[in-house]
Amino acid sequence: MARVSLADLNRMHRMHIVRKAVRAVRALTDRRHRSPRPDRPDLSLRQGPTPWGRALSLVAVVLVGAWLGLLVVGNVRVPVGPMDTTMTLRPSLSGGTKINVSPLGALELDSHHAPVRLDVNVDRLDPDRSQALIDRPERFSGLQDEIVRDIEHGTLDLAVRSCAAVVAGATALGLAVYRRPRRALAAGGLALTLLAASGASAYATWNPKSVLEPRFSGLLSSAPSLVGNARSIVTEFDVYQKELARLVTNVTKLYDATSTLPVYSPDPSTIRVLHVSDIHLNPASWRIITSLVEQYRVDVIVDSGDTMDHGTAAENGFLDPIEDLGAPYVWVRGNHDSKVTQRHLERMKNVHVLDDGRAVTVAGLRFAGIGDPQFTPDRSVPPGGDAAQRLAGARLASALRDQRAKGTPVDIAVVHEPVAARETDGTVPLVLCGHFHRQDTEVLPYGTRLRMEGSTGGSGLRAVEGKQPDPIEASILYFDRGSRRLQAWDSIRLGGLGRATAEVSRHLPEENQPGATPSPTGPSSSGP
Repeated sequence: MARVSLADLNRMHRMHIVRKAVRAVRALTDRRHRSPRPDRPDLSLRQGPTPWGRALSLVAVVLVGAWLGLLVVGNVRVPVGPMDTTMTLRPSLSGGTKINVSPLGALELDSHHAPVRLDVNVDRLDPDRSQALIDRPERFSGLQDEIVRDIEHGTLDLAVRSCAAVVAGATALGLAVYRRPRRALAAGGLALTLLAASGASAYATWNPKSVLEPRFSGLLSSAPSLVGNARSIVTEFDVYQKELARLVTNVTKLYDATSTLPVYSPDPSTIRVLHVSDIHLNPASWRIITSLVEQYRVDVIVDSGDTMDHGTAAENGFLDPIEDLGAPYVWVRGNHDSKVTQRHLERMKNVHVLDDGRAVTVAGLRFAGIGDPQFTPDRSVPPGGDAAQRLAGARLASALRDQRAKGTPVDIAVVHEPVAARETDGTVPLVLCGHFHRQDTEVLPYGTRLRMEGSTGGSGLRAVEGKQPDPIEASILYFDRGSRRLQAWDSIRLGGLGRATAEVSRHLPEENQPGATPSPTGPSSSGP
């Protein structure tokens, strides 16, 4: 059987789309020139298209023709270091850059805002060039300059070819629709103008620092190796060209591994915290947590509550795997967790239950928290409402101030609801919470960073209530061992029930962005 390459399949798919578009244009042309029905008067001499109609028709022809031109010939093959890549411009509402690294997945960067997106497909790794790099590691020192030259050459070639593609596509389609050369040339000129305006917009909004916060989708087990660790993110990703060299180097190593993907190599000066929340009796969560602990070499797990669903003693057996997760477990009570649940966890080895503001030091970090003051397993809203949450948060804030006065400040506060978390503003650098089953991050007015976790259980049994399954979410937080300050975090998002997708997004605090002024060691003492 003859083998068909991926590039050939893509080319065949593009030609199929073009043939469908041509048939549609021919049908449109036939309708415009079809003779009127004998039982209806011919009104073509008495009324014609309005100026707005002609303008909209021209714009439609330009956009469709330009898209077809880019689809057929608007791509270039560029050797980038040891890789053979295909660079393509695609129409897009949000812009950005997408680097497809088959079979690992893709890196998406918010590199620019324009109606065009740059797609870079890694087609293959040249065995001779990659083997030369592996045999002679000293050549990596010059790889950065080589990649920069390759990218610049490919981008220039892509710009020229894209201009020719949109002009040719719009002109050809305009000629097929209007049958007038002047109209066709006008369509080609307008297409070139639109592409030039898009290029100017991309250039004006170009953000080389976008590589600091990539979105990685694909094989979860390879994401840490490809994205890097927190220490290297802060110190090495300050220049876009350096990241390109780093990406090529890591991809080379990944392709060279024939049996297993390379494992994550943690920086010994980084403390890694896995934040989970709202497991809601989903047994699959323990397998996911175990995998993340092993892959990221997690030092401590923090659970911000709602591990259970009804808080009954009959559910306590669900908690047994916690002792075998491979890392200390810090837990705070949620509104679906009862005091019965809390007492059961307090008796388990390697579990640290936070309540009433008491501080505990685990893996080099000092934690303090308070359990949810409300127990609502039936999802009811008790009379106390937010007032009870604010009171609990105020009690925790008072305990945090006492810890700071004693010279033993808390590094991380943990609660379940964001309402309570906001009351700790100014008393702790970081507060973790959950409850709303979605990830979010906010810096509060007095400097405390609030990090809200999604549901690591995919909302438990409630995942089947909606039309779409809820995603399974968790985060890896990276702390400097010396200052105990947050350096970066990875947001992990897995497809919900019955789905097999994974996305890892890297984020940096503002003070760790290249060129930023270092932040003070903690929130201002003038806070509440």
